[in-house]
Amino acid sequence: MKSYLNFLSKRLSSLIIRICLLLLLNIIVYVITFYGVISKDYGVTSPRNTLAFISENSSISGISSSAKEQLDAINVWAIFIDNNGNVAWNYAAPSELPDKFSINDVAIFSKGYLLDYPVFVDTNDDGLLLLGYPKDSYFKLSNNAFSINAIRKLPVFFVAILILDAFIVLLLYYRSKKRMVSNIEPILDGIESLSKGQPAVVKVGGDLEEISDGINKASQIISRQNIARANWIAGVSHDIRTPLAIILGYADKIKSHCDADSDFYKYSKIIGHNSFKIKNLVSDLNVVSKLQYDMQPLNMETTRMSKLLRTFVADRINEGLEDKYTLTLNIAEEAEPLSLNCDSRLINRALSNLVNNSISHNPEGCNINIDLMSTEDGLKLVIRDDGVGVTEDQQKIMQKPHYMDSLDDKLDLRHGLGTIIVKEIVQAHGGKVETPVVDNGYTTLLSFNL
Repeated sequence: MKSYLNFLSKRLSSLIIRICLLLLLNIIVYVITFYGVISKDYGVTSPRNTLAFISENSSISGISSSAKEQLDAINVWAIFIDNNGNVAWNYAAPSELPDKFSINDVAIFSKGYLLDYPVFVDTNDDGLLLLGYPKDSYFKLSNNAFSINAIRKLPVFFVAILILDAFIVLLLYYRSKKRMVSNIEPILDGIESLSKGQPAVVKVGGDLEEISDGINKASQIISRQNIARANWIAGVSHDIRTPLAIILGYADKIKSHCDADSDFYKYSKIIGHNSFKIKNLVSDLNVVSKLQYDMQPLNMETTRMSKLLRTFVADRINEGLEDKYTLTLNIAEEAEPLSLNCDSRLINRALSNLVNNSISHNPEGCNINIDLMSTEDGLKLVIRDDGVGVTEDQQKIMQKPHYMDSLDDKLDLRHGLGTIIVKEIVQAHGGKVETPVVDNGYTTLLSFNL
């Protein structure tokens, strides 16, 4: 779910960055497009600057040559009207202009236009200087008047509108994201459950209803397969027990009627030994399948781990541990009072599998240690031996998903079988199993959160 929210956040960030880049691009295009116009109309040759220059270089008596050059360069004409309305002089003025202007004429062209020519006016004590530009070169507003108060409020208005628009966009994005998450979150949770082989029920309407129906159908198929698989394993295990008990019984009977040195005694011992292996395999298979498909009821109770471990070690030693093996328990002082909410029967089963693996893989003998220690958020169990251990390639083989890959042709158990059973038990308790490759022997780490 977090990755999906990160995805949405990245999309929003990307959208904002693209909008900013688009605005920057618009500014660049605007500057490139209007640079010539702006530099001409608002630069040195702007009407205001030109009018000031011509006014400085002319009078009622005439116009200087530099002023004429300036007017020619920008295709502008000029006339000077004295205080009596007479044209004192003109330069390149259109022929349709009159030689005398009334007060009414002055009032009209002072608004911006004279015979459709945009004009700009400057006054002095001798009269009026009037510059005329080509038709359609400038658009001038007539009778324009603006409220100073409105002009002062204009920047505040634009900023307020910009902030309001940004708030509305973010609000719409938040509501859209919330609605999308509320619809997609159940689907993502359902897909995650299916990826773990667990059933899922998704209830989503609208446009996503078809997807939720597909997930529910897939969940039903997985549930039926899991139940069928677990029932099949349970049925096979039950069917094997009776003939297996008969084999064990006859093997004991043959062994009891033969001399210890005879071949039949050795054969019956081998039969009995491997029959017990099959019995244990069937039992382990039942436990694994029930744990994998959540069909194993967990009798959870608060258990003091130091007491459980001492009882386990004492029982294993009392059962008759061969002299070539040693089983040692080490409990850190800070781990002594730690308790775990667990099914003690399954925890004992996990410990027994790991100890049995160490024994079966080291026929020449080894030292087995069980360490209990405290961690920042829980406790850790370390089961280690100093036997033959495993190579890195063997470690990869043990990570295969099905524990039957952990048997060889003689039904001898590798470390992988016990590790996978232990993994299922530890995961059922919310813990984690690690099997690091060490230089000497074999080590398994069981971590639990308290």
